[in-house]
Amino acid sequence: MQKRLAPRFIGYSFLVGGAMLWLGYMSLSPRVGAYFQPQDFAGIYAGWRAWIWAFRVHIFGYVISVIALTALASQLTESESRVVIWPGVMVASAGIFVSTLGAAFYYHHGAWGAAALDGKPIEQVVAFIASLRNDTEYTTCLVRFGRVFSGLGLVLLGIGLHRWRLLPRPVSAGAILIGLASMALTMGLPDNWAVYTPVFHAQALWLVATGVLVLRHDEGPLSAQG
Repeated sequence: MQKRLAPRFIGYSFLVGGAMLWLGYMSLSPRVGAYFQPQDFAGIYAGWRAWIWAFRVHIFGYVISVIALTALASQLTESESRVVIWPGVMVASAGIFVSTLGAAFYYHHGAWGAAALDGKPIEQVVAFIASLRNDTEYTTCLVRFGRVFSGLGLVLLGIGLHRWRLLPRPVSAGAILIGLASMALTMGLPDNWAVYTPVFHAQALWLVATGVLVLRHDEGPLSAQG
């Protein structure tokens, strides 16, 4: 029973983290781009509470994903694989937390701006957006760093999982491919959420799929580490 507890916690953490990350984002209406637009605030205010809770679910998805990665690494304390997997998890987690800070920026200013600007003239809305310009520029940079570093971490994690055969091959191959795609698209192209969206969906799917595979193999290598 004790040996089964660790893989179950890891598996459910991956599954819940990925599901919350994806469902929270998909529930956002409207979905704000890199820069706020005047019409965004009216749309946010129309479904103010739903928008806030969707963002909360999305942000918790990021945090629970870090919990899942950390739990996975902690289960490998006695394994030589830790020399690759621990750095991978650390870098991926740092990137995820940076992405969380970026999400928190849009969450806060979207909700606050929608409430403060309700019924105000368009000129005041435009002035509010202009006042956020510098902060938004910095936040978009943070978001890009988050994508690159989480991608690098996933590549290292995937290499470690593959080298020591700790989980089924789709988990390690998926981590490597998603990580490489995240870095290549972010560093090789101007910031464009529409281009990066498939990688986001793939990351969420990978988290959920990893959780399912860990739960289905809870007597495998991860359990044997306990």
